[in-house]
Amino acid sequence: MIQFHHHKKGDFFMALAIICSGGDAPGMNPAIKKFVDHVYKHNETPYFIYDGLEGMIDGEIIPAHHRDVAGILHNGGAIIGFSRSKRFYDKKYRQQAYEHLKKHNIDGIVVLGGDGSYNAFELFGKEFPVNFVGIPTTIDNDIYGTEYCLGVDTALNVIRWAVDNIRDTASTFKRAFVVETMGRECGYLAAVTGLSSGAEICVIPEMNFNKNVAEHFLKKDLSEGRGYILAIVAEGTKMTQTIKEWLEEDIGMETRVTVLGHIQRGGNPTVHDRMMAFEFTVRAVDLLLQKKPIRKAIGYQNGEFVPMDIATVNSGTYTIPANILRDLHFLD
Repeated sequence: MIQFHHHKKGDFFMALAIICSGGDAPGMNPAIKKFVDHVYKHNETPYFIYDGLEGMIDGEIIPAHHRDVAGILHNGGAIIGFSRSKRFYDKKYRQQAYEHLKKHNIDGIVVLGGDGSYNAFELFGKEFPVNFVGIPTTIDNDIYGTEYCLGVDTALNVIRWAVDNIRDTASTFKRAFVVETMGRECGYLAAVTGLSSGAEICVIPEMNFNKNVAEHFLKKDLSEGRGYILAIVAEGTKMTQTIKEWLEEDIGMETRVTVLGHIQRGGNPTVHDRMMAFEFTVRAVDLLLQKKPIRKAIGYQNGEFVPMDIATVNSGTYTIPANILRDLHFLD
């Protein structure tokens, strides 16, 4: 049911906006829905900024209603679109974006994005009185100050499904398969996939892969009856083809490569990603509703949601938890 909220003449009320910036990740739509519902719950006015930073520059800013977010929880992607923007790093376009925000009397912005988005808004906030709270949203899971980013659980489950199917083929044909995962320079997706799939090989940017040790143990296993090999390689290592050639030439197994690509960024968000989206968004909106200057991002640490200064987040470097690295094979 559509709700309408009225303010008495002279009442102060807030206009809050939500924007998706950078790449898409499952969980954006649940966050967008919770944003609209929670802002209306507090008798304030929600806005959508369409098509990311480019849309903010061009003034694609529209009031949001309950009808806009009905039935979107199960959808991947983002109904308001997203973009990467080179223009935003030209100050005249940042000025233009700020003027569009002022035109709609927008007091604060919830930012769904990764480190590129956070850097853009840190710069924006230094130049203009813009209030914002970032929600870590990237399947790469590479943002400093948070153990979890929206979209990661869904991406891992998409990868799990693909790898399980590939294992069926590998074991049937007695082949080696190299599966490349996304993640830019962060090997989190590959590392967790390597562990949870029982892969024989996992190659990530954070650690060196010891071919000599791996070769010794793999050849021993093959001589004792092993019929296939599964290798998970993070795209950031740029070693997918190298591992394929090594498996064929040194290990002696017919090898196939599967690059999962953007399939990892789509799909219906899992229950975990939906629930995390709700919690991140409620906390982001509540911070903005305090009606004081704020330029922060929310991290998830030890089961708690923790606001952090955006400069702190942007200056730090994410590291994969030690317990995950500990259990990977053949890494130095």
